Amino acid sequence: MALFYALLFALVFLIRYSAGQLKIGFYSETCPEAESIVSSVVQDAVVSDPNLAAVLLRLHFHDCFVEGCDGSILIENGPNAEKHAFGHQGVGGFEVVEKAKARSEDACPGVVSCADIVALAARDAIALSNGPSYQVPTGRRDGEVSNVTLADDMPDVSDSIQQLKTKFLHKGLSEKDLVLLSGMLSLSLSLSLSLSLSCISNDNMVGGHSD
Repeated sequence: MALFYALLFALVFLIRYSAGQLKIGFYSETCPEAESIVSSVVQDAVVSDPNLAAVLLRLHFHDCFVEGCDGSILIENGPNAEKHAFGHQGVGGFEVVEKAKARSEDACPGVVSCADIVALAARDAIALSNGPSYQVPTGRRDGEVSNVTLADDMPDVSDSIQQLKTKFLHKGLSEKDLVLLSGMLSLSLSLSLSLSLSCISNDNMVGGHSD
């Protein structure tokens, strides 16, 4: 139930924040199977690893918070790429987006943006977690700028309430948005910690026994 409410709160924020000049069914003529391709890839991934639902939603939030929902967090252009920012530590799900992008390119070369795939993947992740189903406006263009300094204002677990308010205000967001997102942020941080502890535990185990 906690997962459901965290996803729902984040959904309210992300729909409003990523809408822009977009429309439902943007790819209906240029790539009719675009959304079903993403849904299929996400479903396979979440069935294999249920934790990926929260991971994909967190990826969408981190992408949107920096420079808008432009997919810039996916760009790999060396150690100064946005994805390597301190505020993005623990963000994952890139392999799911890459797989969906590859399949989209096979079906409709050069049509579906990575930014839209990230948004669609978050939607499908919510639905697969027994959350609400909703339509995602599409038509985003992929960003071309990726710089680690652009993510300096990402919310951090060590931030005070006032620091969080200031960061949200700079993005045109309200205290209400901060409250709504707190559920998702707590879920993401808990998930990251859980996965980290699991990895440490596995690294210390040999043949099912600790060293």
